[in-house]
Amino acid sequence: MPNVMIRKDNEGKMTLYVAKKDQEDEIASIEFEGDDKWGGLIELTDGTKYFIDPLDTTPKLPITLRARRG
Repeated sequence: MPNVMIRKDNEGKMTLYVAKKDQEDEIASIEFEGDDKWGGLIELTDGTKYFIDPLDTTPKLPITLRARRG
């Protein structure tokens, strides 16, 4: 399971960066984006999917999490 960094740019777009692959792409969708649950299946604009265990609250970005391929 690689570590991924999720961050938000100045325009409000979220990106996911995978250090092991030196890959960064914009996040197209996140399964859970509410104030009470955040995370789950994340799909990038290139179609790649990752899963992060849902968090109880929306995190302060940037954040580094463990993810697995979805």
